[in-house]
Amino acid sequence: MGLRVNIPVVYEDEWLVIFNKPAGLLVIPTPKNENRTLTSILNDDLKDKGASYRLHPCHRLDRETSGLIVYAKGKSAQKKMMDLFRQKQVKKRYVAFVQGAPSKAAGIIKIPIEQQGAITQYRILQRKKDFSVLEVEPLTGRTNQIRIHLKHIGHPIVGETKFVFRRDYALKAKRLCLHAGGLEFNHPLTGKPIHLSVDLAEDLKEFLNRHD
Repeated sequence: MGLRVNIPVVYEDEWLVIFNKPAGLLVIPTPKNENRTLTSILNDDLKDKGASYRLHPCHRLDRETSGLIVYAKGKSAQKKMMDLFRQKQVKKRYVAFVQGAPSKAAGIIKIPIEQQGAITQYRILQRKKDFSVLEVEPLTGRTNQIRIHLKHIGHPIVGETKFVFRRDYALKAKRLCLHAGGLEFNHPLTGKPIHLSVDLAEDLKEFLNRHD
């Protein structure tokens, strides 16, 4: 795709583009109507190049979350890809740094969110002095599901400010320590299996290196 902006393309074909989103960018505007979002940056870049299509996000990542995000070239491909997400045909893997250490090395969290069933499974990848590194897989797709579920089990994500009081935790971070590191699905138009993974964002690697 040859973007002028520094947002790495991880996968591209004639229907989809999958980017490694940096932390700090909204995918689409909130009701505050921000004019600089990942979607606007990408489409402004395409417009400057005279591209015949626009990119449409197929799911969301929070502003502070880094990692893999799927865009479609046009509305038709977007609908097909969003149907896969709705049908739970997309396997998503995240890495989260959480306060403290869960008592079990792996577990499943089943707590409804806004009266809808929600399931998240996790396993501990690494235990540090004040926090743990988890691999997290949401089996349902509720808004803020991972953040809410990890808070419910008493181990909120490091840097969380929306669902806990920052002052309650000694360990601080400049942003929410959540990274969308893996995606697996069968392509909605070709059926081809897609398996993608990206390394932790550099700021999260630095955080790990700074803390025992």
